[in-house]
Amino acid sequence: MAGTATTEFRWKPPPQPTPQQQTISDSDSDSGSDSENHQHRHNDLSNSIFKAYLDCHSSSSPSSIDLAKIQSFLASSSSGAVSCLICLERIKRTDPTWSCTSSCFAVFHLFCIQSWARQCLDLQAARAVTRPSSSPTETEAVWNCPKCRSSYQKSKIPRRYLCYCGKEEDPPADNPWILPHSCGEVCERPLSSNCGHCCLLLCHPGPCASCPKLVKAKCFCGGVEDVRRCGHKNFSCGDVCERVLDCNVHQCREICHDGECPPCRERAVYRCCCGKVKEEKDCCERVFRCEASCENMLNCGKHVCERGCHSGECGLCPYQGKRSCPCGKRFYQGLSCDVVAPLCGGTCDKVLGCGYHRCPERCHRGSCLETCRIVVTKSCRCGGTKKQVPCHQELACERKCQRVRDCARHACRRRCCDGECPPCSEICGKRLRCRNHKCQSPCHQGPCAPCPIMVTISCACGETHFEVPCGTETNQKPPRCRKLCHITQLCRHGQNQKPHKCHYGACPPCRLLCDEEYPCGHKCKLRCHGPRPPPNREFMIKPTKKMLNIQAESTPGSPCPRCPELVWRPCVGHHLAAEKMMVCSDKTQFACDNLCGNPLPCGNHYCSFTCHPLEIKNSSLDKRSETCEKCDLRCQKERTPRCQHPCPRRCHPGDCPPCKTLVKRSCHCGTMVHAFECIYYNTLSEKDQTKARSCCGPCHRKLPNCTHLCPEICHPGQCPLPEKCGKKVVARCKCLTLKKEWLCQDVQAAHRATGSDPKEVPKNQFGVGLLPCDSNCKSKLQMAESVLQQRNVKVIEEKEEPSGKNASKRRKKRERGQDIKETTRLQKLAVATKRILMVVMLMAMLAAVTYYGYKGILWLSDWMNELEEHRQKSRRYPRI
Repeated sequence: MAGTATTEFRWKPPPQPTPQQQTISDSDSDSGSDSENHQHRHNDLSNSIFKAYLDCHSSSSPSSIDLAKIQSFLASSSSGAVSCLICLERIKRTDPTWSCTSSCFAVFHLFCIQSWARQCLDLQAARAVTRPSSSPTETEAVWNCPKCRSSYQKSKIPRRYLCYCGKEEDPPADNPWILPHSCGEVCERPLSSNCGHCCLLLCHPGPCASCPKLVKAKCFCGGVEDVRRCGHKNFSCGDVCERVLDCNVHQCREICHDGECPPCRERAVYRCCCGKVKEEKDCCERVFRCEASCENMLNCGKHVCERGCHSGECGLCPYQGKRSCPCGKRFYQGLSCDVVAPLCGGTCDKVLGCGYHRCPERCHRGSCLETCRIVVTKSCRCGGTKKQVPCHQELACERKCQRVRDCARHACRRRCCDGECPPCSEICGKRLRCRNHKCQSPCHQGPCAPCPIMVTISCACGETHFEVPCGTETNQKPPRCRKLCHITQLCRHGQNQKPHKCHYGACPPCRLLCDEEYPCGHKCKLRCHGPRPPPNREFMIKPTKKMLNIQAESTPGSPCPRCPELVWRPCVGHHLAAEKMMVCSDKTQFACDNLCGNPLPCGNHYCSFTCHPLEIKNSSLDKRSETCEKCDLRCQKERTPRCQHPCPRRCHPGDCPPCKTLVKRSCHCGTMVHAFECIYYNTLSEKDQTKARSCCGPCHRKLPNCTHLCPEICHPGQCPLPEKCGKKVVARCKCLTLKKEWLCQDVQAAHRATGSDPKEVPKNQFGVGLLPCDSNCKSKLQMAESVLQQRNVKVIEEKEEPSGKNASKRRKKRERGQDIKETTRLQKLAVATKRILMVVMLMAMLAAVTYYGYKGILWLSDWMNELEEHRQKSRRYPRI
């Protein structure tokens, strides 16, 4: 949050203005009003002022960055795009303001920065009450800039509305010729380089530019003296430095540079401190030590030097002179250096590593115990637990600290906390007022710092731009750029068009005449309607990847309208003296009042329509067209050979096609029906027709005198000799007892002999009664009469005994059916009673299930409520 980031967006056109607003925006159009011209003159003037400063500095130098920041502040102030980071409202010319003078130079409302400072100080006071501190630096109340977080004393809370340079209180807001919130005088603030000069620009926002005074200065190496700008008097002459290095032997071979010369890198062979090893080293590393030990004999002649590689004398033997026992309580004088000092036998009493206890062992050589093992009573850091533990062991309980940290949102939750809870390490994560980002600072109390990101709003070409705080870009308008549009026109007048200025969206349409030549030879006299180049991408606040990947396409031009010239046109039927004046591009055809008169395709009639389009063929005499009248009359020609069927086609040229109509003819006996084509049947002779109609099978017609069929082959006319039937027939007597086979013609002759016509004899009586009855016939008649009498007696007995054992099965079934019907009527009441009981039992079961189900749901709800209360208690009072 301490730094400042910039994000570049492109402007999205605002919604359509109201008529009242349209009149205002029209004054700011391409021609521009006085205020817009003044703004553009101001931009050009600022560019000319800063050009001399920017030309002499590199784009990455701090001075160039400060100059770019000043220019951006001036562009934002002149266009009215300065917004307060705290309230995100636009700063008007009449609003009292305050600007940071540390590093960011951001502009705020005076009331907003005063409220911000009071909140910061109140929050520090509340924190000091809850967590008192002994250091005076922490108790000193300060407040921070909302953007750069620079610290200010409590006494520096702004009380007055001052201009940018701080010389004038309540600067005038009604002067349109000076910058808003500026006094209009020379800045005269001391420059940051501490050169003793003052800023020569007019009262301005942002940092002061580098000092422009001309002074005499030397280069970094001191070899060249030149007249330079005071803000850039430190320069390099470009020659070799040649200053003596730290080795006092060699000279610096670098190009004239700022600061200390680098270490000497001349290579040579050097000896170590003891002189035993030779190595090739850089001059700056010529003094080095080898890894071998000294091992020179000391002055005692008994011990050797235990030091590593060194220069100079080894020194005296460390074992000579006055020595003591290992614990240091008893001293010995006059011992030889090769004799070990004896132990005193007393307690060691050296202070152990814990700093509280002493070594309990007897005087000994070597180090004492590393860890103190004396058992003591210790309390943990939080003071909640006391326990006897060894002295070297730290005691910490498992209790978690429940104190709230400085953020007043999260608990400490540190095990065995000593009361000094560390600052909250969580990220704040609250949504900032810009509505685009979240607070990335550690969790804190009070309002979050404003969003530090600055949004760059630029024109379409990017040459003119200014920065606004994040969250206010939606209310800003894009800067007006005076550069020319670089889009190449695609119409045929591209090189002849008047150039226009940088813009968003599509280029203005071409206003020249089209002059495109028609195929007929005339030219288009409308304004240019050719293709348009692809428009610039519209400015969007938050463009998505999909929108960024969309490639703008050129708009295809509309074709030229139809030719409007007048020409003479003939009618569609090309009749003489029927021409008419029409528009050249109008391809519609007209008809005159004459009849068409062209022969129809049938070749028998002529077109009776009025004038209509014709299809003219190569022959001048043959004028035919599909649009002529169609002859819908039936063909009235006589067919050859003649038949009763008319021609099925419409009126047509040439002969009629052969008649293919099917003619049905039955055979002579009527058994089969033949189907013949009309043209085939009519071309046959009468003999061939009779032969073709025959089915070639037996005649299936019935003879007139008997029931037999005709035995001849299918033939026309009556069946020959019906009285000469040769079929066999059974002849019987009157009682049908005797029978004999006769020929059918004999049976017919016998019936004629009895005076009956064979045609009138029924089929079942044909041949009956022709044979005389004999004695056998009479005995059979008597036996038949006795059998009939016996059958009549049995029927009478069955009627007298209806309920006996010999009753017929049909009578028993009839009686059983009557009994069943009587029992069914008796059981109706029982069935109705059973149904009523079943309904009552079903209702009772439903009532019981509903009652006990409701009781069960209530019990389950109470049990779940008790379980939820138990969980809340366990959360509220967790086990430690």
